[in-house]
Amino acid sequence: MTTATAAAAPAKPRRAKPLAALGLAPFGVYVFLFLALPTVLAVGTGLFDRSGNFTLANLAALGDPVILATFGKSVWLSALTAAVGALVGAAVCYALLGVPATHPVRTLIDALSGVLAQFGGVMLAFMFMATIGRGSFLVAWLKDLGFDVYAGGMWLYDMPGLVLAYIFFQIPLMVITFSPALGGLKPQWAEANLTLGGTRRTFWAKIGVPVLAPSFAASYLLLFANSFSAYATAAALASQGSQIVPLAIRAALTSETVLGRENLAGALALGMIVVMAAVMAVYSRIQRRADRWRL
Repeated sequence: MTTATAAAAPAKPRRAKPLAALGLAPFGVYVFLFLALPTVLAVGTGLFDRSGNFTLANLAALGDPVILATFGKSVWLSALTAAVGALVGAAVCYALLGVPATHPVRTLIDALSGVLAQFGGVMLAFMFMATIGRGSFLVAWLKDLGFDVYAGGMWLYDMPGLVLAYIFFQIPLMVITFSPALGGLKPQWAEANLTLGGTRRTFWAKIGVPVLAPSFAASYLLLFANSFSAYATAAALASQGSQIVPLAIRAALTSETVLGRENLAGALALGMIVVMAAVMAVYSRIQRRADRWRL
């Protein structure tokens, strides 16, 4: 082989060093401990009894009207808070559309969104109870003015309170997930629209909305999944009752004979896994369609 031929020949790809695969080891351990293992445990406790015998009695409990109502409340809570979070978050993203990324206002909102999207659990519940709880200073002050916040009942510790708390972290999460889609609108599209005699309304009706619709739907599904799987905020805020599925799982774990069936918690968790898998499958399909416009 001549020198020229050797130079023109493509270089053989180097074999990846075995040690390079160790970089994925922490992620693999994380996926195993917090995704694969809980799934296996949910299936195991949901489809088997204490003796290790296969049974469908636990799954039969999912058809109980009480359990179905609990799933219905979880779906309603997730759909409502995801819708409010998606609409308000999209409006915030639209308001920031013309603000440069280095502008102090944009930097502040991005920073707040990143923090508040993860501000949940006991901290969020305590914040709401300290601010607008039954014994808070604000509620007492409003009552002195003649406005009783809790005239209709203890709504903060029931479903209305969960809606308010969930919306608090759904809006910033929408800002984080939807901002890249709005930022991906190419200036050339607006210029082409103006060149062809279009208006601002025409641009959003014919270009902007159709392009952003898949990203908006994907973000909505992400918010739905985030709300449907949330537990800590609901457990700290609504300490009594089992209004949603995560709280029903807690009740089943503390009382092993709920509805007269053992291992109901595993069956409930398996039901949640099925719902989440369906939502994530639709999300993945929509996300692939949204990514076409980012190429």
